[in-house]
Amino acid sequence: MGIVQRQGIRNTLISYIGLGIGFANTILVLPRLLTPGQIGLTGLLVSFATIGGQLSAFGFASAGLRYFPYFRNQGRNHAGFLPLLLGLPLLGFVLVAGAMSLGQPFVLRWYRQEDADLLSQHYGVAIGLAGAIMLGVLQDAYLKSLFHTSFSSFCQEILLRLLIVAAAVAHSAHYISFAGFVLAYAGAYAVVALLLAGYLAAIGELHLRPTRAALRVKPLGEMLAFGGFALLGNISGTVLLNIDNIMVGAKLSLAAAGIYLIVTNISTALTLPFRALNKTAFSLIAEYWKENDMAKMGLFYQRVTRVNTLLGCYLALGIGLNLDFVFGLIHRPEYAVGSTAVLLLLAARLVDGITGVNATIVVTSPRYRFDLLFNIILASAVVVLNWLLIPRQGLTGAALSYCIALVSINIVRTWFVWHSYKLQPFDGRIARILMVAAVAGLAAWALPETGNLWLTLLLRGGVLTVLYGAGVLLTHAAPEAVALWATVRARLGR
Repeated sequence: MGIVQRQGIRNTLISYIGLGIGFANTILVLPRLLTPGQIGLTGLLVSFATIGGQLSAFGFASAGLRYFPYFRNQGRNHAGFLPLLLGLPLLGFVLVAGAMSLGQPFVLRWYRQEDADLLSQHYGVAIGLAGAIMLGVLQDAYLKSLFHTSFSSFCQEILLRLLIVAAAVAHSAHYISFAGFVLAYAGAYAVVALLLAGYLAAIGELHLRPTRAALRVKPLGEMLAFGGFALLGNISGTVLLNIDNIMVGAKLSLAAAGIYLIVTNISTALTLPFRALNKTAFSLIAEYWKENDMAKMGLFYQRVTRVNTLLGCYLALGIGLNLDFVFGLIHRPEYAVGSTAVLLLLAARLVDGITGVNATIVVTSPRYRFDLLFNIILASAVVVLNWLLIPRQGLTGAALSYCIALVSINIVRTWFVWHSYKLQPFDGRIARILMVAAVAGLAAWALPETGNLWLTLLLRGGVLTVLYGAGVLLTHAAPEAVALWATVRARLGR
């Protein structure tokens, strides 16, 4: 994969270090130091801020990734691309901040009185957090376009989590109040945005002087049109990711939203290898479209799908088979009600990973407008499903709604890419990986409980790893795994 492989390896390493920190944060730190209601509040603030940040950015993160290949090396400052990327979103943030402030009474009416009182005390933090998230997203997109993704991954996957852990510990030790913790939580995102700006300056890419040349490379109207469509698509995707938490808090309670946030974070571990590779895939696929190289895009599509299937099946089985161990570490029985929700979310995220980069191909293609249609329909569907299922099935209903939405959108996108461009991500190797995963998973699941969570974890994890690894190598289901194993054996033999 060249640069994608190098960046992907670095991002994967960073992501797994972040996974360890995130696991400790999710399982060992936050549930022990904060109440479910406090966790639910911080998650709610992030959800509101994420939506606000997306609205402010006006789709320019996606537009930047789509159009930067045309600006690259156009003079020392890429023809003033960065000021163009930041200018309209900063204006948008002013408008969104005003709308969020004026809409506070309306939002508070969604929640029970005691939850609304707590939310009203910290609502203003969500507005500042939206700005920090917006700047972080835009700078991350710029770094992706420059193929400098590792530092951004470090900040988002490792540093951000460490700062949040530090804030929680400081609150638990009574160095700061809960209000101080909320400010520190939001401040962690601001620190990341500032560090990304510093990194851009350090590599000589922080070009903030606007130029008229930026308007001559690509028509501004074209970029605004793409950004507008990308905004609607991104908002739809953001709704899919955040509406569950918002509606669980509104339909049940902030405490239930806190439990659901922990459940969601447990399942998020499955997405890390997908996100690590996709960070660089967007820019590379944009280059393929520019060069109209459909053959390379097709090969890349299949390879990403194969690698994601290989890693995703293993992680999904590893997490799903050991949920008793995971919830046992929390030492709070109320969180165990989310076990079924975790399994549903794992299934949804696994399908999302297995279908590869279909969304990236659609959104960077000449027919990118269709992605908007898919997202709007499915975002609307998940809102309706949440409205119907959360009151009846609680956390499981929220997870089921998300599962239906994510699986459906990937089926539609995969069909659309095949129908429009004759590209599809599946071959016989995918079926082999799935069969090996099914056999290894059933064998590990059939093992009896030992009565000791740690021993059961080691036993099931060991059996799963050995059977899965051996099955993949013997069936030659993944050339990447065979090559890696050959390299390891060669080094061990020295």
